[in-house]
Amino acid sequence: MGIHEIRMPDVGEGITEAEIVEWNVAVGDLVREDDILAAVMTDKATVEIPSPVEGKVSSITGTVGEMTAVGATIITIEVAGTGNVAGDKAGSPEAPAKAPPPEPVTETVPPVVPVKKEIPPAKPARVSIPAPDVETKPPRPLGAKPLASPAVRKRARDAGVQLQYVHGTGPAGRIVHDDLDRFIAGNRSAGASAPDADNSVEEIRIIGLRRKIAERMQESKRNIPHITYVEEVDVTELESLRQHLNADAEDEKPHLTLLPLILRAMVIALKDHPIFSARFDDANDILHRYAASHIGVATQTDRGLMVPVVHHAETRDLWDLAAETKRLAEQARDGSISREDVTGSTITTSSLGALGGIVSTPVINRPEVAVIGVNKIVLRPVYREGVLVPRKIMNLSSSFDHRIVDGWDAARFVQSIRSGLEHPATLFMT
Repeated sequence: MGIHEIRMPDVGEGITEAEIVEWNVAVGDLVREDDILAAVMTDKATVEIPSPVEGKVSSITGTVGEMTAVGATIITIEVAGTGNVAGDKAGSPEAPAKAPPPEPVTETVPPVVPVKKEIPPAKPARVSIPAPDVETKPPRPLGAKPLASPAVRKRARDAGVQLQYVHGTGPAGRIVHDDLDRFIAGNRSAGASAPDADNSVEEIRIIGLRRKIAERMQESKRNIPHITYVEEVDVTELESLRQHLNADAEDEKPHLTLLPLILRAMVIALKDHPIFSARFDDANDILHRYAASHIGVATQTDRGLMVPVVHHAETRDLWDLAAETKRLAEQARDGSISREDVTGSTITTSSLGALGGIVSTPVINRPEVAVIGVNKIVLRPVYREGVLVPRKIMNLSSSFDHRIVDGWDAARFVQSIRSGLEHPATLFMT
């Protein structure tokens, strides 16, 4: 038998380490060639590691959530014949007979699960049951709410006293502090005690995509001075056009959401404002401005936020944009998206859909210099030529890198997008 070592792969783009996010095997498992052994994550994508050989897992190195250097051994497999470990002659017929070495002691790496630590709850003081000579019936009708100030109510809760059983001497039977003092001093209480508060704390390790999101957001806010600009957009005509195009579309054409129309408006606006399709290398003070429009589309998945990229959006028509955004969203959510599809964006758009709220402050996808945030559509009364009419209104809440973009230029860019959305015929004229 020989030993075959599998090392952390080099996934390119200068990556020096990757995070182990999933183990699919344990020590002692039999694996076949091409079986998936583990999944690792870089700052770009998740990469699955297949087995190049058939054999038995003899050891694994690293726990879920651990960063491992490229080239480090992460798993070894016992194989028939000679393995790839230097000096391994176990499979050679010339090797002298030796007593079998002791089996290496290995441990199965347990999966990381949330740990729920029970913290002993603080027991509030409870007063005793009333003395036999004291009337225990409530001093007010059943269901009647006792009158008391918030301070009195808090003292009662802390002491485990139900105010329903406390006689009030204040105006209209209001319970005052003296009433509560007399009740506690006389050991008068009734009714069942309130249940103990749950003071348990659940510890959840932040790993994988969630950790990458946290790191990227932190880097973005730490390094980029954000400026946010919000503009109101009337999308009544746009929505009417979208519904018309969907109604008249041929069966093979994808359903149009608002997103392809927004992407189209961004492409047209970028022609007049190319500085927003850019990436800023702040380490070397170089701004890379792109002629192409590679638009990242923030997409919520079960594992967290991902930003797949519609490459060369300027070359696609409305239905091609719809088909591409649908494909990217589906693959991002089922985990099959490729590394190429989540890299290379030059500007990003972000939307919370129906939950989009009125205003948001999106975080720039570093090293880009702009993100266009889309809020939900609401029906509002609007004056048009002196007449109050219902209109569909949506806000664009967008953020910009103030080191590169001045407020005036940011406003002009968003106004250009707004013009395209409010006059949708212009989206088809260029």
